[in-house]
Amino acid sequence: MKKDTITFAGGCFWCTEAIFKRLKGIIKVIPGYAGGEKENPSYREVSTGETGYAESIQIEFDPSVIPLSKILDVFWHTHNPTTINQQGADIGSQYRSVIFYNSEKQRKTILKSKERLEREKVYKEKIVTEILPFKNFYKAEDYHIDFYDKNRDYPYCRFVIDPKIQKLLVKYNREIKEEFL
Repeated sequence: MKKDTITFAGGCFWCTEAIFKRLKGIIKVIPGYAGGEKENPSYREVSTGETGYAESIQIEFDPSVIPLSKILDVFWHTHNPTTINQQGADIGSQYRSVIFYNSEKQRKTILKSKERLEREKVYKEKIVTEILPFKNFYKAEDYHIDFYDKNRDYPYCRFVIDPKIQKLLVKYNREIKEEFL
């Protein structure tokens, strides 16, 4: 099996983890924090919006099953890449849209994907997603891991994440792992 890694921030990591772990070819999704300076930031610190960190997920994937271009397609279509420091009711720099690339090849794939969306005018507003070199990632506290699947009755899960999962199931049905259909 081939392996590659990419790190995204697209709002609350409960949402992004729930979405990406459902895709075929995704080996592992880890919620955490990326983009800041302090070592081992806590959820409480990141939640202030003053650390430079964004709630992120680190995705390990098999590019022979799901290419980065398909992962990017899902990323662009399951959050709003046109709002600065906001996803829905989640407001603050910790909820910004960022892609952290690990190689020049990834950077070029990301830019090509973004340029295609802009050329096709998929969004009325300008895409403001930051595209930055990967520098660090710290795993979130254990209670954040698999939060959606462990807490499906939690109001945030029902009202915010469930609609995103439904959108994913409709738009990307062929890419969904059997156990999540």
